[in-house]
Amino acid sequence: MRNILVILLVLLSGQLLAQVNLPSFFSDNMVLQRNAEVNFWGWGNRGSEVTITPSWSNQPVKVKASGHARFETKLKTPEAGGPYEITVESGTYKKVLKNILIGEVWLCSGQSNMQWNANNRLKEMLDELPTANHPNIRLLNVSNVASLTPQDNIFDAWTPCTSETVRNFSAIGYFIAKQLQADLKVPIGIINSSWGGTAAEFWTPENVILADTELLQNSKKQRPAPSKPHEPGSLWNSMIGPFVGYSIAGTFWYQGESNIVSYDGYNKLFETMIKSWRDAWGSEFPFYYVQIAPYDYKSKPEEQRGALLREQQVKTLHLPKTAMAVVTDLVPDVTNIHPTQKKEVAQRLSELALVETYGKKSEDYKSPVYKSHRVEGDKIIIEFDYLKGSLKVNGPHIIDLLIADGSQKFIPADYKVSGNKLIVYNKAIKNPVAVRFGFSDISMPNLFNSKGLPVSPFRTDDWKI
Repeated sequence: MRNILVILLVLLSGQLLAQVNLPSFFSDNMVLQRNAEVNFWGWGNRGSEVTITPSWSNQPVKVKASGHARFETKLKTPEAGGPYEITVESGTYKKVLKNILIGEVWLCSGQSNMQWNANNRLKEMLDELPTANHPNIRLLNVSNVASLTPQDNIFDAWTPCTSETVRNFSAIGYFIAKQLQADLKVPIGIINSSWGGTAAEFWTPENVILADTELLQNSKKQRPAPSKPHEPGSLWNSMIGPFVGYSIAGTFWYQGESNIVSYDGYNKLFETMIKSWRDAWGSEFPFYYVQIAPYDYKSKPEEQRGALLREQQVKTLHLPKTAMAVVTDLVPDVTNIHPTQKKEVAQRLSELALVETYGKKSEDYKSPVYKSHRVEGDKIIIEFDYLKGSLKVNGPHIIDLLIADGSQKFIPADYKVSGNKLIVYNKAIKNPVAVRFGFSDISMPNLFNSKGLPVSPFRTDDWKI
């Protein structure tokens, strides 16, 4: 009997020593980035050899766990396809990851306008649910968990897109995946890591915030609340950092409303966050984002913090591989901070990716943005970036178009559309100095490009509001 116990203990200890643990997101049903060398990692007994064999090549990759019991290697992926398997072995341990697809992987993040789903009674998603069964779309829905220290795993695994699994998944993320899958004809993996009411500081590594006095002081304007964390880096630590290195094609972002308390520093914060994510991945991946929608923040007339934050978001466009979707026309109610039209937002974001990442041929596929102006006599001529075709006005006249002279007093302006230029004037002003268009928290202006995309609100001055 004693000898039998010894043998059992030896066998048991061998099994324990051979044990391998993988991050939860290396799971059945996952999507790996196509035509890439994707990172693959996990934990095993220190010094033990781990063999990873992907079925698309049947070529085993051997790697040893470090003294920290971690192993990491790269797997070369083929063109889109599947389903495949990955077999992970170490000693007597064997695990097979099944139903894996190779395609395009995108990360969606931000606050509630990115997070909202069918459970929030979005009609577009409720209408979609009966037919939302897409075996070539896979979802990774990251749990809302904050941490004051960096984490190396999450609680979530990939699932196929079904009427049930998509119910609590980002509506924008789902519609993006559906559009990309339809156009690209490849499997799509969408990661949703978003949390309502959260500021960009929470999604930025804490050490980056602490290293900059301005960012740190602005972060202190975020107050504790029962529904969210308030510390810098607390969501980076637990909702982004754990899967850094998981190869992605790029990121979609919808956030900003919770940063109006520090609107004047948003561009710096946003650029810092984007750069920190790219640095962590070691990749200058595309970063496409939504300009916040019109909403009545109950600001004083001289504040208009929503308009000022939108202005900051435009400044971020100078970063490489960024683009912005403007949604000033998709707001049925400016007293609701959650506009219900998510499908069109997703289509605008998808179009940015299809053109700029995947090479689709298109002109005027994104909203015009103020480029420059010049004064000619009693008129100001406005020129725009991202505009090759003509401007068009939806309605009898442009609303919320104002002009001012040196007195800095704005009055309603007249205008003339000349192709892709806007000529602004008012007979009462002989020496115009500045123009503002849709520059308020709640403005929903009606100037568009020929494809129906709204012109981003702007001002040509830098005066106090």
